[in-house]
Parts: sequence; C-alpha cells; structure tokens
Amino acid sequence: MKKLIIKGMDKRYFPDKIVKWYESNKRSLPWRDTRDPYKIWLSEIILQQTRVSQGLPYYLRFIEAYPTVRALAAAPEQEVLRLWQGLGYYTRARNLHKCAKAVVSLHNGEFPRTYETLLSLPGIGEYTAAAIASIAFKQAVAVVDGNVFRVLSRIFGIDTPINSPEGKKQFTALANELVPTAQPDAHNQAVMEFGALFCTPQNPQCDTCIFQKNCFAFSRKMQQALPVKLKLKASRKRYFYYIVLEHRNSLLMRKREQKDIWLGLFDFHLVEKNRPVKPEKILEEEAVKKMVGNDASITISKNYKHILTHQTIFSRFIIVKSDKKIKHVHQNHSFYSLPQIAALPKPVLVSRFLQEHYVL
Repeated sequence: MKKLIIKGMDKRYFPDKIVKWYESNKRSLPWRDTRDPYKIWLSEIILQQTRVSQGLPYYLRFIEAYPTVRALAAAPEQEVLRLWQGLGYYTRARNLHKCAKAVVSLHNGEFPRTYETLLSLPGIGEYTAAAIASIAFKQAVAVVDGNVFRVLSRIFGIDTPINSPEGKKQFTALANELVPTAQPDAHNQAVMEFGALFCTPQNPQCDTCIFQKNCFAFSRKMQQALPVKLKLKASRKRYFYYIVLEHRNSLLMRKREQKDIWLGLFDFHLVEKNRPVKPEKILEEEAVKKMVGNDASITISKNYKHILTHQTIFSRFIIVKSDKKIKHVHQNHSFYSLPQIAALPKPVLVSRFLQEHYVL
C-alpha cells in the first residue's frame, strides 16, 4: 500500500501526545463514563450537527424516557419526534427509532460489535459506526468528523478539500493509520475533543498547543486557510404562508406526510410560493376563501425567518378566528386543543409562532 506523504509532524508521535492531552483536559460527559453501546450510539446521533451544550439536555431526557434500546424501539414514533423537537434534522430522529427497532428485531436487542455490521443498521453511517465500534468495543477504526478534519489538516498540512471524495478518502486513510490498536477509544475521543476545545475553527489556542513545534499550519501561519472546503450551492429560498384556523380554542393542524422537510411533524394549512407575496393575496385564493369564510377575524403575523442547512424559509402566519363551524377542511387536517398541540411534534418555526401567540 502506498504511504501518504505527510508534510507536518511525524505521525508516530501523534497518538501518545493527543491521548495524554485528552486525559488531562477532557470534559466530564455522561456518555464517556460508559461502555454501553446504546448510550454511546444515542449520544453520537444527538450530537451530529449539534453542540454539546445543546445536545446534553436531550441526551439526558432520552435516557430518562428510554433507558434501553428496547424501550426506545417500543415507543410511538410521534412520542420520539416530540422529545426530539428543537434539535432539527428530523430524519435523524426517525432513523434513531428505526435503528432501535432493527437492533431489537435483528440482533435480539444487542448492538453488533463490529464496524462492518454496525454499518448495516438504519441511520448509522461510517462516522457513527466507527464511534460505537471503537468506544464501546475497542475496535481500531478511526472516527472522522469536522473536528478530526481540522486537526489533521492543520497539523499534517493537508490541503485537499475535506468535502471532496478525494479529501474524504485521504483523511480517512490517515486517521486510520494514526489510530492505535491499544487505545482506539481514547484516541478517537481525544482527536475530536482537541478539535472542539483547542484547535477550533476560529482563534485556535496555538500559543499553548502541544503540537506547536510540529504543526504545519502554525509554522506557516495557515490556521485560517486549513482545512480547505469547496463552496456549496447557494441556499434555496422558500416562502411559506400558513393559514391558522382557530375555532373554540382549537387550531386546525395537519401531519406532514409528503417527502419534504419535517416529515411526520405537525404544522398548519400551507400555501407555498416561489417569491414573496402580500398575505392579503393569499386570502384571495379560491381554496383559502372557502376555508376562511366571510365572517372571520383575521390577524397577520410578523415575518419569520428559519434557516436550514440547504434552504431558508420565510414565513407569515395568517390567523383566522371564527365562531362558526369551519367548512371545506382538508381530509388530513384536524382540530386540536392547545394542550393536545403542546404534546404534538412540531417544527421549531411553528413552535416559535405558537409560543409568541398562544403561550405554548
């Protein structure tokens, strides 16, 4: 096998140095005090695209509600989505539930012990499989995430874009060369922790860094230039106009079932446009006029902006209050009381609106 040409420090000394640093500097986190693959898996799924400070309360709530993988597998999906609410990326929550069911049905409630078998489970990719295999079962396979990309790129001087196929291959190969067979669990956590706390995207602590003398980026003042990342396409803009029908302290809501964002969550009747329009124009549309009627009281909310990974949503809520029975309600729409709505899984955008207008 062709060896990688490394421009920075000698890789033979990297594992010992990073693990020693970790032992003195690691944060005390509940998933680090266990070998239970369920708890390690749960923490990794929650912390994907989520800061530790934000994810920790969710982890604790999930462990309290579902202390075992069997308990999670037996829970209703709607309950799981409601507990997940606020973390975003709801596909993760649905895959979390599917994976728990698969572990119970296919593996008798026991997580597989190898990286290769873990990859066969729903929602478990290379990163998560490596984390479980190395931390729970001490398999010498490297975890590669954003923190790892940054640390390795700067220390070893790798300028291949991290979001390119070639970059992913190169960084994964190097990371697997570095991971020791004796302490793969401590090593993987050490590299991720070092990137999260020390070798940060902005203002890394280079002046006191243990790798300062051997760091490629530090010696050439390239900390902000590495890692290299290819520019992605511009975010898609979407314009949502929600019709919020209120009747006798109940609101008309629907479960999102189409293949789109927020699958399985509840929101209101939606009119989507490809450009901004005045809410009054929405009320003039024939289908909306049938729903709203002539005697309703109408209030229009402020503008809401909600940013997702690849799209930005601009939304207005058109609140329609009526004492009369509302006709022309779509089949998948139902009225829910405020206590019922509080228990439904909802997008953060909808929750923000409800908190401001209905104190939910």
